[in-house]
Amino acid sequence: MKAASKLKPLSLALATCAALAAGWTATPAAALELESASIADLQAAMASGALSAEKLAGLYLARIEAYDQKGPVLNTVITLNPKALELARALDAERKAGKLRGPLHGIPIVLKDNFDTVDLPTTGGSQLLKGSLPPDDAFVVKKLRAAGAIVLAKVNLSEWAGGGGSVSGATDPEVIKAGTVPNGSSSMGGQTRNPHDLARGPSGSSGGTGAAIAAAFAQFGLGTDTGGSVRGPSSANGIVGLKPTLGLLSRDGIIPLALSFDTGGPMARSVEDLAVALGVMTGVDPADPATAKSAGRAEQDYLKYLKRGALKGARIGIARDFMGKDAGTDLVMARAIEMLRLKGATVVDIKYPEYLLAAKQPLLTLMMSSEFKAQITDYLKTTGPAYPKTFEQVVALSNDPKTGYRAPEKAYALKYTASIALPLDDPRYLAAKNQGLPAIKAGIDALFAADKLDAIVYPTSPKPATLIGEPSAGGLSATSFANETGYPDLIVPAGITPNGLPVTISFFGPAWSEPKLLGYGYDFEQATKARVLPKTTPPLPGDSLAMRN
Repeated sequence: MKAASKLKPLSLALATCAALAAGWTATPAAALELESASIADLQAAMASGALSAEKLAGLYLARIEAYDQKGPVLNTVITLNPKALELARALDAERKAGKLRGPLHGIPIVLKDNFDTVDLPTTGGSQLLKGSLPPDDAFVVKKLRAAGAIVLAKVNLSEWAGGGGSVSGATDPEVIKAGTVPNGSSSMGGQTRNPHDLARGPSGSSGGTGAAIAAAFAQFGLGTDTGGSVRGPSSANGIVGLKPTLGLLSRDGIIPLALSFDTGGPMARSVEDLAVALGVMTGVDPADPATAKSAGRAEQDYLKYLKRGALKGARIGIARDFMGKDAGTDLVMARAIEMLRLKGATVVDIKYPEYLLAAKQPLLTLMMSSEFKAQITDYLKTTGPAYPKTFEQVVALSNDPKTGYRAPEKAYALKYTASIALPLDDPRYLAAKNQGLPAIKAGIDALFAADKLDAIVYPTSPKPATLIGEPSAGGLSATSFANETGYPDLIVPAGITPNGLPVTISFFGPAWSEPKLLGYGYDFEQATKARVLPKTTPPLPGDSLAMRN
């Protein structure tokens, strides 16, 4: 059952300060608008005493109350944090006492409900884990809380991160029909809707995070990405998102889908806010050996790379293989490419080799189904005695009429996955992992090397957000290449189609190139200012924070 908010909308008239405070510079303006205010703006206002963490959290909770289960009924929230305002008051007391934890002190966030939180249930979107309290916080959640972030809510996702029980790769029309899950839905959270068009889905699997951040339910959020699950929702909802280099962020305490590809990633309304969040979460974690590679490469301050003019002199490859599927998307992309040229980038058309295009989805599907079967079993061993303990039990319970399982398509897809998943010592799985993945990585490296590219740009999704009952366009995208190589991919709003749907541009780069990609994304963002607040979630009366002369 969804946790209901009993908080009344807060009508706040807050004065903000134009002066510098604690090293932060507020954006000069007649008013500070909640949906466009940056973390820096909010910190300046709080440092001056014109705003408090409690009032800020109240503003975001008011938007959740107005728009999540009322009004457009976006249905993003699975669990609302009943102690959010209490936590905010404690952080205000710390600030008053002279203790400032850092740039996220008092900043409200949301988490995809596959990040472990010791005080809030973590369900992976499955009703089978309803009420499951993990033994501790995920590594990155600990880092965010230590930095002063306030977890407002756990939000919806495509169940088991979408690919955990999927008919992806099936060719039988009957199998595809029976096992295709409506995009942005789960048995635990129901159907999330896209705030730009309520008939459309938020994409998967981090759809709840994407819709919540677009609708300004929190300052930023976390998603996870195995084949495009941060980037698809960032695109469909028109926000900024990052799939980082594999190993930059710890996966400890995140419900796994396929650890060869999995990573968490920040989702925000600006590149600046995303950079702040990213720097707080990096660090080597002994519980996730992949993070050992980040030693000496991870940064704690990515803001220093955000500079106008960063695109000047950059060599950008344009991957036209992923265009031509939607006229509106292509129109926005044409304008985006022209902007790259105007900003001084050298633009080079590139073509992906046929073997890469043919291999990307089958290899991902084979490895993902096989790893999920083994790795979800490992995670389930950490849950309480009332919950399933193996993948086989998840499949059986989902398909048992006595369970009253609310997602029949997912039940079918889980059974399908059970029929195709390979043991992790199977020669076919090992060939995919040990020979297939290196071959894809070598092919991508060759693309960068052949034209001396700094980044490859493509439309994150070749089509905008699809209707809830229609298949998503994820399989047509290039997103899985970033997972199969482990390389970073930054998503930035690029414009709106003629029928009002967001389009984003992807900046895909080599391993550990986050500083460079963030610079490119920031330069493009500042030149275009393409993000828009969805029409179904307009500002509330308290969202405009009056500035003081």
